[in-house]
Formats: sequence, C-alpha cells, structure tokens
Amino acid sequence: MRLTTFSDYTLRVLMYLAIEPGRLATIPEIAAAYGISENHLMKVVHQLGRTGIVESTRGKGGGVRLALAPEDIRLGRIVRASEGEAAIVECLSGEEDRCRITPACRLTKILVEAFNKLYESLDAYTLADLVANRQVLRRLLSP
Repeated sequence: MRLTTFSDYTLRVLMYLAIEPGRLATIPEIAAAYGISENHLMKVVHQLGRTGIVESTRGKGGGVRLALAPEDIRLGRIVRASEGEAAIVECLSGEEDRCRITPACRLTKILVEAFNKLYESLDAYTLADLVANRQVLRRLLSP
C-alpha cells in the first residue's frame, strides 16, 4: 500500500504545526519549509479544519494551528480521514463487480485484514510520537 500525496502532506502539515503547537503558521511558510505546493496545502488545511484537527485565523497575522494537543491526535484517524472511504479492491466498492473470481476469491478477506492491521498499528501512535525530536525537526525545516 502506498499513501496518497494528500495523506503525506496531511501528516507533514500536522508535524510542522506540532513542533510549536500554540504558534500560528501560514500555508506559504509550511509550503516553503517542505518545498511543496501551496495549492495542495490549502486543500489539506481545509480538510484538517473540517475534521476539527486544526483551527485557522483569517486576516493579517492569521494562520493555522493545532486544535488538539499532539498527544490526542491518533495517526490512524488522520490517515483514515485523508485516504477517504474508497474501496481497497473493486469487489468491495458496492458498485458492479466485474471480477470473475469474486465468488471464490480469498484475497478480499486478506486485504481487509491487512488494512485493518495497518490502521490498528497507526492508532497506536500519536502526532506527539512523530515530533518527539522537535529540535531536530525545527532545525531541518527552518529557512
């Protein structure tokens, strides 16, 4: 499995904000720190705001910051929200299944079990775990 770019950027934004949880950061600042697109980050931050993970302040002196403590943000929750509800294989989509082996296939059960274990593993970690080395991260992301 490979996470989408959206999930990757979501985790990066959260890590950036968790380095200094109370400070407002701007999208251009975060984009420059990682060398990634501001447009992509606007979508990421919008989604994080809708889920209540970040809060934003508009206008001069505005920006985004974590709405929850890093210790309260489970990585599984973040990845589930950013990856969406798309089916991992066609036969689980609820749409017309064109796969000829569906009646005898065991792959579906195995994949569902694997994804559940992945999310279970991610749920064991928080955003705080990702930024336990805040000083090093701050230095690496400074202009």
